[in-house]
Amino acid sequence: MTPKIRAGVLGATGRIGQQFIDLLANHPLFELSTVAASSSSAGKSYANACHWMISDDIPEIAVDLVVQECTPGLECDLVFSALPADQADTVEIDFANAGYPVFTNASSHRMRKDVPLLIPEVNPDHLSVLSIRNCSNEKKGYIVANPNCSAAVLVTALAPLHEAFRIKSVIVHTMQAISGAGYPGISALDLLDNVIPFVPNEEEKMALETKKMLGSFLDGQFHEAEIRFSAHCNRVSTRDGHLETVSVGFHRSPTEQEILEVWQDWRPLPQCLNLPTAPEFPIRVRSERDRPQTLLDRNAGNGMTVTVGRLRPCEVLDFKFVALGHNAIRGAAGGSVLNAELAHAKGFLGLS
Repeated sequence: MTPKIRAGVLGATGRIGQQFIDLLANHPLFELSTVAASSSSAGKSYANACHWMISDDIPEIAVDLVVQECTPGLECDLVFSALPADQADTVEIDFANAGYPVFTNASSHRMRKDVPLLIPEVNPDHLSVLSIRNCSNEKKGYIVANPNCSAAVLVTALAPLHEAFRIKSVIVHTMQAISGAGYPGISALDLLDNVIPFVPNEEEKMALETKKMLGSFLDGQFHEAEIRFSAHCNRVSTRDGHLETVSVGFHRSPTEQEILEVWQDWRPLPQCLNLPTAPEFPIRVRSERDRPQTLLDRNAGNGMTVTVGRLRPCEVLDFKFVALGHNAIRGAAGGSVLNAELAHAKGFLGLS
């Protein structure tokens, strides 16, 4: 059997770090070998350093791992980063410069000209920028970013429609789960019996990242999609799962049936390659008049499927619908793990 690729997790004790640990515990390609976190956790066993929140028990493979500092020299072949942006700014660069492939959930480097902002079903060709970067990088480290969790849900739903009909404009309203704010997150006194109509920097991120991901990569450069975009982002008192109401205008307005067929027939590259974390169906269409619902649909496809429903004509643009995805899996750790699986399939994990 081919040895598994050794994986480390930076920011391993936090909410998204734990999601990485859970996804890597029995992964067929990657083996969790190293966990790293803040200096206050370094030197402790993972079980003693971590307040585990996402399932009954910490995966056995992680319990006795000794937490390391987030500095290069870790015994692993790649790292998954769940670091907050202020730390990721420099730490991820240090790891890339030291020769590590870095698959990050942080926002720090998403819009860089040499970093692919990746949803493997949507823009796998954007990985090509790594070949250009690595030609001049002796140690051949790099960074691959996954998008903002709300953008991950939206762009997955939009991508096959943009390919088929070319999107002209988008208006989206998000209802974002508490877990998207990290742990301990927002005070219950602020959120209980309330909706907060502001998520810092979220609306700006959604606009910029959507255009980058739906754009092209030509002549060694990213070219953003020419889409008019407006977002309203709200925090609501659900634990996991971002629900979004979307209105979209097209250059060539399709019929309702054409949209449904495009969603249902979409079989992008990760599904054709049978990548381990890729869901069988990246998009699931619900026909019920009141679906998708956060509680019922967020775990579709092990948290990697985006569920859409309530497709109908829009009085302002062409059509409107509802989309839902798991922000901590498809929109965070699961998205990064799938990015690494695609990089492996494309030969980019053999560069260091």
